[in-house]
This record gives sequence, structure tokens and C-alpha cells, in this order.
Amino acid sequence: MSFGKNPYVVKAQTAEQKAAAAPDDIAKARAYRDAAHQWERAATREGPGKRRDEYEQFAEKNRRLANGELLQDEEDELAQAAIDPKTLN
Repeated sequence: MSFGKNPYVVKAQTAEQKAAAAPDDIAKARAYRDAAHQWERAATREGPGKRRDEYEQFAEKNRRLANGELLQDEEDELAQAAIDPKTLN
């Protein structure tokens, strides 16, 4: 691991992938909740600013997905607004 990298970003992205591949609703909800938790941890590691706000939005999105509150259109729209790898640490 390199110095200065935020390890929770990768963990959150991995949890989102697990949620997308989950075989049932319970496993999917659990993976989305884990992703939200990892995004919150990533946000706490960042200073105030654009990246922190973005991570907090991802956490909220995953919490809503876990609770079944997002519609498929919103989910697709948010998936298109993925993180640009060049802006990561």
C-alpha cells in the first residue's frame, strides 16, 4: 500500500461490486450497507472538500439502495457518475 492512499475507497468499491453480484436480496442489502460504511470511513479520512462530499453522497446512495429506496432509473444514473480514477489519491 502506498503512503497517502485512502484504503477505504477500494474497500467500498469492492463491496459495491459484491452487492451487484449478490444472489439474493438479503445478501445484496448487507453488501450495500457494508459499502455505505466503507464510504463513510473513506470520507472521514479526507479533509473538508469536494472528495469528502462525494464519498458522503456515495454512502447515502448505498444506504438507500440497501433499504430499497432507489428506483432503477436513479440507480443507473448514479452508476454513470462513477469516480474518475484520476481524481483518487
